[in-house]
Amino acid sequence: MKQHRIARVSEAIREVVAETILFELQDPRIKNVTVTRAEVSADLQKAKVYVSVMGTKKEQDLCMHGLTHSAGYVQSKIASRLKTRYTPTVTFIRDDGVKKSIEISRLINEALAQTRPDAQPDPPEGTADEATEEG
Repeated sequence: MKQHRIARVSEAIREVVAETILFELQDPRIKNVTVTRAEVSADLQKAKVYVSVMGTKKEQDLCMHGLTHSAGYVQSKIASRLKTRYTPTVTFIRDDGVKKSIEISRLINEALAQTRPDAQPDPPEGTADEATEEG
């Protein structure tokens, strides 16, 4: 099958899943979820949906459990959008790429602060020195 068709189907699945999770799922376990990408098999029968979940490990596990239970509903939404012979079976996979990139950025900032002892590291957002605000 042509690669551009597989890419179009993957993008359509990603959009439908993101909209469904954001606007239609009522499960309280599913929150702070971002759909990062979707991969479809060459025969369009299986779809892996990669999601990034923020929160503690327990919240992430609960969210993934809720997503697994709502896979059938999400799959029905995909079926209504795609007009293909088969509706892909949806599997949710936790994507830790966003967390890893944040951690790498933090490590780079720490390394830069150590190599330049005269430079002060950037303060976290939302905090400011009172002396600079008053003066």
